[in-house]
Amino acid sequence: MNASPPTSSTSPLGRAGRRPLIIIGAAAAVGVLTLGVLVAVGGQRLERIGYYADWNAANRGFTIAELQDNGAAERLTRLMWAFGAIAPDGLCHIPEDNHDQPWELYQRRYTADESVSGEADPYTQPLAGGLNQLRQLRELNPGLGASLSLGGWNWSTHFSEAARTEESRRAFVSSCVDLWLRGDLPVLGDEPQGGQGVAAGVFDGIDLDWEWPAGGGHPDNTEHADDPANFTLLVAEFRRQLDALEEETGREYTLSVSLPGADGAAKSYDGAVFDHVDFATVQGYDFSGPWMDRTAHHSNLYAPESAPEANSVDAALRRYLDQGAPAEKLVMGLPAFARGWQGVEPADAGRGQPAEGPADDDYDGPTKAFSDAEELEGERHLDEDAGAFWVYDGDEWWTYDNPDVVDLKGAYVTEHGLGGLMVWNLDMDPDGAFVRAMDESLGG
Repeated sequence: MNASPPTSSTSPLGRAGRRPLIIIGAAAAVGVLTLGVLVAVGGQRLERIGYYADWNAANRGFTIAELQDNGAAERLTRLMWAFGAIAPDGLCHIPEDNHDQPWELYQRRYTADESVSGEADPYTQPLAGGLNQLRQLRELNPGLGASLSLGGWNWSTHFSEAARTEESRRAFVSSCVDLWLRGDLPVLGDEPQGGQGVAAGVFDGIDLDWEWPAGGGHPDNTEHADDPANFTLLVAEFRRQLDALEEETGREYTLSVSLPGADGAAKSYDGAVFDHVDFATVQGYDFSGPWMDRTAHHSNLYAPESAPEANSVDAALRRYLDQGAPAEKLVMGLPAFARGWQGVEPADAGRGQPAEGPADDDYDGPTKAFSDAEELEGERHLDEDAGAFWVYDGDEWWTYDNPDVVDLKGAYVTEHGLGGLMVWNLDMDPDGAFVRAMDESLGG
């Protein structure tokens, strides 16, 4: 790994004043608290983070207003907007041919019935669309932060080129700061939206979801052998420019990264990344799926007795701790979705059994939203030792995190002094039940 620039931080969370977390022992002089209970200094809550995908409104009819109506907004500490795109020239941009962008993003005028505020958007207002709805949501929920997440599975294609050199990193970060934090949106077509600073303040953070600098991502991704080292340098450059922006505006900006839970990819990350970020989310899901010919849990907290060598959330987190990650900077990622197989043999209620292929669902093939998984009929099983849940319905087998598993994972977070919980993604939880379970598992 290349050495990264020295951090400007001395605080436990990477920067002074950023929600340091401590474990209060039973003999501490600050009241009667059980050993191992996690307490946030200054009364700050542990992170409760939810991803909102920019295709939720266009493809699912799930708008930002739903988060106000179902109570999720008041329970979350941060919303991650997925995803920001990277152009072939290695700069942040808004594509004009994906997910109905830029129309849904900042040009669509919402009616009063659709809007968070309950008021219709004037035709000529400079910011409309989902970004204006997010601005309204944050005005109603002052404790809710918002980060723009860059990349994801489909849009990490050009991350490698953006991170390749000192010059490219500086230009890339500057373009992202201008577009997403300064809010300089392009004026496109005949629409009146856009212009310098029109989206300023909508986001107060950047999340880097490069999938993955170690390889194994989308087959269209550009890859170079030095991607892992360049990722660390890129994170440091984001930290440098965000610190400079803070000095300029007097506002704080959050920097985070999304990390894989799989064993091989995790080993390629440099522990120096954690010197520069406020937190890192670890994807505690997709350990298995219907691409495999046998059923297996995809988000189990521990390896089950039936498969002691299986991946687990616990193993994923420990790998980053071994690399030097402070526990309080690791946020455990949870799935608000199930993975399913069909043609499953009944032995052991379908667990670990051969399957004919993926189950089918209206949401996304072998993926079922949490809200729909909760309505499944059939045998329901909780493995408390593995921290996993499944439903055997006819010859279909579905595994997902039900509220019991969420509770077990929240207890793990507090016991081990982690930074909180994250969920992908909020449209799979239209009633806010998953977010409520996540919040309550961390103490409400």
